[in-house]
Amino acid sequence: MNKNEHYQVEIIDLTYEGFGVAKVDGFPVFIENTIPGEVVDITILKVTKRFAFGKVLSWTKESKARVEITDAVGTRTGTMPLQHLSYSEQLKFKKDLVIKTLSKEVSLENVIIHDTLGMENPWNYRNKAQIPVREINGQLETGFYKKASHDLIPIENYHIQDSKIDEAIIIVRDILRKHNIKAYDEEHHRGNIRHIIVRRSEATNEIMIILVTKESKKLSINIVEEITKEIPECISIVQNINEKRTNVIMGQQQILLYGEDRYHDILLGKTFSISSRSFFQVNTKQTEVLYSKAIELADIKPNETVVDAYCGIGSISLNLADHAKHVYAMEIVEDAIVMAKDNAETNNITNVTFEAGKAEEIMPRWVKEGLSIDTLVVDPPRKGLDINFIDASVKSNPERIVYVSCNPATLARDLKLYQERGYELKEVCPVDMFPQTVHVESVVLLSKNNFNAVSFNY
Repeated sequence: MNKNEHYQVEIIDLTYEGFGVAKVDGFPVFIENTIPGEVVDITILKVTKRFAFGKVLSWTKESKARVEITDAVGTRTGTMPLQHLSYSEQLKFKKDLVIKTLSKEVSLENVIIHDTLGMENPWNYRNKAQIPVREINGQLETGFYKKASHDLIPIENYHIQDSKIDEAIIIVRDILRKHNIKAYDEEHHRGNIRHIIVRRSEATNEIMIILVTKESKKLSINIVEEITKEIPECISIVQNINEKRTNVIMGQQQILLYGEDRYHDILLGKTFSISSRSFFQVNTKQTEVLYSKAIELADIKPNETVVDAYCGIGSISLNLADHAKHVYAMEIVEDAIVMAKDNAETNNITNVTFEAGKAEEIMPRWVKEGLSIDTLVVDPPRKGLDINFIDASVKSNPERIVYVSCNPATLARDLKLYQERGYELKEVCPVDMFPQTVHVESVVLLSKNNFNAVSFNY
């Protein structure tokens, strides 16, 4: 097989990245914007030792699951790789993805597998945008990178973001152009504006704007005044300084340009203050679905003690507190713990204890100090749980563990470790937090199995 050769192929599968899979004489070819069952004429774009990439020239047979693409740019940038697939089929794809990934590590026999919980309107759902800024043909542009590159494609309507956020990005972009602010050039490490970050609550209508700059010099007050005039809903403007040659978006130093370093959102009836550096789920509507399912599976009784690991600003903890005797919560980001304590006070919740630090360090100490818990709730980053945390959490002997995961692969790995330590997988529920993309969240329930527990030395 060589580049630019043409073939007619049948799509037989869909990868976890959303590529259709075909085979030519047994050799795998990955093709975007295709669906299993389709027959397509393709040209080969790239060939490696183990697989190739192809591009559709025409369709001989289309799937009934195909829908009209909203914006081809979303496919080119990878922001909407599943937009050609009907939403009902996207939900099935995500359930199958979770099942396939988990079954590589653990048995799903006798496990309840729920259908993916989706959205009524799977568009314009993102409450946060992190938009790179580059100079194209002498003009500052905002957009997104072409897949597998740092070539910026200018975009004004992202379709999966809150439309008010899209409007705010354009307003800020035009103000920066007016004041002749130079976009960051990563190749030569010059220019100033690297990213425009916009966060918005649909419930409170509050907007926060974060301008990530290479230079530490404070941005002009004229820019700030024009932004607040053009975007009256903006209650906070923060300049984040990132002087390093890095792909990490935000730096450690910040300058408050306007208002306070916080805005507010409402989740399950509670008000949350969110700072520029705090993590908050990007789909508020589906976060309510996700957390409600986690709380349902936790089945907490009024006399029970709960631990919430990776608690962020307390969004799960404070809702768990409605059902528990006491909740102990931990988070590595100190700023988030400040926000969590503030949010507990705002919502008049007193039965929660927050502590800043690494979960894999705090959990063993709490266990050593004699903390006994009934239910453990974990919502770790994509890398999953540290083995020291898992061992300490097992030693704390919870009856139930509710694991909220954004990565089926690390979830599968950790579930196997918990099974080896005497816990049984009971339920799995995928939740679609990111429609039109391949990403999926999962909530799973584990319960203690005293008969099959393995003894470990701690």
